[in-house]
Amino acid sequence: MTWIEDPEFAADKPFGPQTLPYGVLVTSSGPVICARVGKHALPLRGIADSLGPRLAELVSANSLDPLLAAGHQRWRELRERLTELVTADSAPAGAGLLRTDWHTLVLPFRVGDYVDFYSSRHHAENVGRILRRSSPVLPENWTHLPIGYHGRSGTVQVSGTDVPRPSGQRRTSGDLHPAFGPTRRLDFEAEVGFVCGGEPAAQVATADFPAHCFGVALVNDWSARDLQAWEAQPLGPFLSKSFATSIAGWITPLEAFEQARVPLPEREHGLHDYLLEIDPWGLDLALEVRCNDIPLSRPRFAAMHWSPAQQLAHMTVNGAQVRPGDLFASGTVSGPSREERGCLLELTWGGAEPITLDDGEQRTFLQDGDRVTLGGTAPGPDGSVVGLSEVTGTVLSAAWR
Repeated sequence: MTWIEDPEFAADKPFGPQTLPYGVLVTSSGPVICARVGKHALPLRGIADSLGPRLAELVSANSLDPLLAAGHQRWRELRERLTELVTADSAPAGAGLLRTDWHTLVLPFRVGDYVDFYSSRHHAENVGRILRRSSPVLPENWTHLPIGYHGRSGTVQVSGTDVPRPSGQRRTSGDLHPAFGPTRRLDFEAEVGFVCGGEPAAQVATADFPAHCFGVALVNDWSARDLQAWEAQPLGPFLSKSFATSIAGWITPLEAFEQARVPLPEREHGLHDYLLEIDPWGLDLALEVRCNDIPLSRPRFAAMHWSPAQQLAHMTVNGAQVRPGDLFASGTVSGPSREERGCLLELTWGGAEPITLDDGEQRTFLQDGDRVTLGGTAPGPDGSVVGLSEVTGTVLSAAWR
């Protein structure tokens, strides 16, 4: 029993006491840090006195920035104390609940650097078969290091933000010059993001991953495939990726995923020491992608070839620092079957095999008005389920024509 009278706040529900993600809601008094409890949010500023002086100032801010900087020990203290308070018989002084669907979520932290990886072998091999038919399906370096690129942090946006169709140059058949205009091949990418915190550090060992990863959130790294095919020669994505990256508004603490840890897939050769893991951070996450509320695919994160701990180690091995507010994403999550592909490029095999939605409409790539939603869950303690908050975005027509 608990004083929170919400049927969704239970151990057999995704947002019970085993999850407790953090977000920032806009109220009449301004932005407030909250913990999600079922369909409600618990503002933490109101119960700051019950959390103790070490934690009160961290939850009284307008964003998660001070909490991210506070480090792993404070993260653990807050989660433990918060769990005690929300599972108690009586409410702590100053407690009040907000309906999550009656208040606006805002981006809960200031995004610093943003890195996007390419860590699903199934995805990478499919892309190779679609786009590089005369070359090996995997680049020569792919099994030796986590391939990634630095994205644009200024266009990371919170779930629910609309996505105008981007414009740029694209290849045209039979013409000497590229065309310019709105992308005709707008795509989603189902990804998992990791929000960093703690002391700034370089050359982070895989074993130190928990000290620098605050939490986990679903990410949709939207892509303009026709712009990407033209501009990524020889460098990586630019305008085709930098227009929008959507992230869930609720960040689930890394500690909530302890029961979700699984081994990584077997490798065909050894790795350099900095990429080795004694206790691997593979994660058993079940994702779902929906378009206009119609399920499209159910990728499994457990099949990812590179773990987030290896990604962070590779990001920093050259001396680059990881800092509070940095965000990195896994890259598209795909599995071995068609039902597990995490983007339309794979689902439609480059547009050659349109998919038919349950309502009879067909898609090769996204149309204006399409709403894409990513959701997910993970196994929790004692048979419970840990929820990953949804990230959603609706495609708008291009602003530049």
